[in-house]
Amino acid sequence: MIIRKQLVREKLVYQIKNNEKCRDIIRIGPQAFLRLCDILQKFGGLQPTQRASIEEQVGIFLYTLGHTVKNRRIQFFRRSGETVSRHFHKVLRSMVALEEYFLNQPDGSEVPSEILYSSRFYPYFMDCIGAIDGTHVRVKVSNEDAPRYRGRKDWPTQNVLAACSFDLRFTYVFPGWEGSTAADSRIIKNALSRVDKLKIPGKYYLVDAGFMLRSGLIAAYRGLRYHLKEFSSHEPESPQELFNLRHASLRNAIERAFGVVKKRFPIIASTIQPFSVETQTEIILAYCIIHNYLMGIDPDENLIVEVDRELESQTPEPVINTSARASRLRDSLEVTM
Repeated sequence: MIIRKQLVREKLVYQIKNNEKCRDIIRIGPQAFLRLCDILQKFGGLQPTQRASIEEQVGIFLYTLGHTVKNRRIQFFRRSGETVSRHFHKVLRSMVALEEYFLNQPDGSEVPSEILYSSRFYPYFMDCIGAIDGTHVRVKVSNEDAPRYRGRKDWPTQNVLAACSFDLRFTYVFPGWEGSTAADSRIIKNALSRVDKLKIPGKYYLVDAGFMLRSGLIAAYRGLRYHLKEFSSHEPESPQELFNLRHASLRNAIERAFGVVKKRFPIIASTIQPFSVETQTEIILAYCIIHNYLMGIDPDENLIVEVDRELESQTPEPVINTSARASRLRDSLEVTM
C-alpha cells in the first residue's frame, strides 16, 4: 500500500513537471517550477527527505497557496494533513530566505526604462523610482483579537505596505500591521525609520491619497480628474490634469502588482487559512517573492490583462495631505509638461 501511494505521488509530480496544465495546478509553468526548485535548494537551503523529493515539497507548497483548501482536504498529493503542513512550513522558511535575492530596493542610479524611453514620462519623471501603496490582506485571528484587525473591511485584515518598480516587481514589502489601527501614513513613517527601512535615495515614489505628501512621496493634485477611466473620453484640460493623468498611468503599477498576486493566489483572500498571524505574515512575503520570480521568467500575460480590466472600473480617492517641499516638486513637474 505504501509503495503504491509513493508511485502515485511520483506520477503526480511527473505530471506537474511535464504538463502545461501545471499552471492550473500550482499557478506556474513546468519550466519555472523546476527552476524554482533548484533555486530553493541552492539559495534557500531546501533539501529532499527520504520520502519526499524537493519537487513534491514545493508542489505541495504552491498547491496550497493556489487553492483555497485546508491541509486535510489536500488530496492531490496523497498526503496526510500533518505531512502537508510540515512540508508547507519547510518550504515557506526556504522561500522567505530568498528575500535578499528577489526583493531589491533601487539605488536611484538609473532611470527606469519605462520612463526613460517614453516621451510621456521623460524627462518629467526621471527621478521617480517606483510606486508605493498599501493593501489589506484578509487574516484569520481569534475572536478576542479580531477587533484590532478589523478596519475598513468587515473582516480582520493585515495592512501591507509595498513599493514596486514599473515592471510590476516588488522592491519593498512591509506586512504585519493590524488592519484597524494602521493608516498608510503611519505605516510609511515607521517604514522610513526602522532598521530594514524603505530607502528613498534622493529620489521619489508616486503614492495615492492615503499617504501624506512629503519629501520623497508625490501624490496627484486633489479636486481634479485623476483615474485613467476619467480621461477616457476627455483629454486633460490643464497642466495639473495632465500631471494627474501621467501620475496615474505610472502609479497604477503597484495596484497591478497587488492585483496579479491576489489573482494568482486566491488563498490570500480566503477565510480558511489554518495559520498563525506570524505565519500569514511570512506567507505574504512569500507571495511577493514568487511574484517577482515569475515576472522575470514566467509572467502570465492573460492574468495581467484580467487585472487591468478590473482596475479600469475603480474610482480613486482625493488627495488630502500636502507638504510644502513635495508640493513644490510636483508643481515644477507640472510646469515642465
